[in-house]
Amino acid sequence: MFRFENHIYFWALLLLPALGAVFYLFRLNRKKLIKKYGEYSLVVKLIPESSGTMAWLKFSVFLTGLFFILIGMANPQIGTKMVEAKSTGVDIVIALDVSNSMLCDDIKPSRLERSKQMIYKLIDKLQGDRIGLIVFAGEPFIQLPMTSDYSAAKMFVNTISTDLMPTQGTAIGSAIDMGVEFFNFAKEKPKALLVITDGENHEDDAIASAKTARESNFFVYTIGMGSVNGGPVPIVNGGQRTGFLQDETGNVVVTKLDAQALEVIATAGGGIFIRSSDSEPDLNQLIQDLAGMQKTDFKDKMFSDYDDKYYYFIGIGILLLMLELLISEKRLKFIKNLKFLE
Repeated sequence: MFRFENHIYFWALLLLPALGAVFYLFRLNRKKLIKKYGEYSLVVKLIPESSGTMAWLKFSVFLTGLFFILIGMANPQIGTKMVEAKSTGVDIVIALDVSNSMLCDDIKPSRLERSKQMIYKLIDKLQGDRIGLIVFAGEPFIQLPMTSDYSAAKMFVNTISTDLMPTQGTAIGSAIDMGVEFFNFAKEKPKALLVITDGENHEDDAIASAKTARESNFFVYTIGMGSVNGGPVPIVNGGQRTGFLQDETGNVVVTKLDAQALEVIATAGGGIFIRSSDSEPDLNQLIQDLAGMQKTDFKDKMFSDYDDKYYYFIGIGILLLMLELLISEKRLKFIKNLKFLE
């Protein structure tokens, strides 16, 4: 298990491109000042000891050294030992829709990204509960086995994208069935199954699946992502939006939240429907329901010991900064003809 102990230092990394921009402006201003004395190429020959190439090399080494030091200050850690941890809580299965319609940005930044942000916030509110994760579109897949390691859960959630799914669609019923089949450990204890989706075009009998889940001691909650008015489904290639999905007649496909269908599914599963539109979904009722459920004693394996690896990065950073001090801005013979960074 790999993690960073101090994430706050990642913000300092934003200073590096800012320093690069300042240095570029400094070199640009220097060039303008030199031009005041005459033709630039001729004036530069009068100061042969100065090399723009070496100045950029020196500055690049300096920036790289700072980068390694900041990464070291964030303290990369590697988990080295698994221990058995005991806790008391509720088993929670999250089934997240990753069909292409979840890329719609009728709620910002998109339905999928808002869903992931909501899962992060839900995890932060859990205390001793275990969490499992299913992703689904045309078919469901287990993304994360049941665990109480919340850091690992957030890491898995962060990797979720629509690219994970080979088959498109919205098989809500299949996702519920998989949750019941693979996560029904304490059969006599109540469990929660959260379906996060826009609810549109579900391809199976999700209502029957929700009823079966309730008979297996699962409470099915549905969280609707999207707006009533909806929006177009973007086509994304290489992380860039290249257009919008069109039907056979060339009209842009508009995807809308099917709140009514999700409410019926939740009712059949003994849970509630939670709407998310422009505002954050209200999870208070869900948290209260989870707190009121009968608890289960868990035994789970988690990383307990982490080895600090900051010294490798800080060591490399210090060496680079020392090397930067040794680099001269004087022109070297073998690069005397390089003028692209003067």
